[in-house]
Amino acid sequence: MAKPTTIKIRLNSTAGTGYFYVTKKNARKKKEKMVKRKYDPVARKHVEFKEGKIK
Repeated sequence: MAKPTTIKIRLNSTAGTGYFYVTKKNARKKKEKMVKRKYDPVARKHVEFKEGKIK
């Protein structure tokens, strides 16, 4: 069987609040770690979220 093209990843907040998003990423096209600027409701502002593994 072929590997799936998309994998689930966890975007962890860089504000240190412990908040995270779960999203998908195309593992074949995007080899580097994903970084997105999204809203952190705990910090109540937009911060960078960096990719981490889902445990």
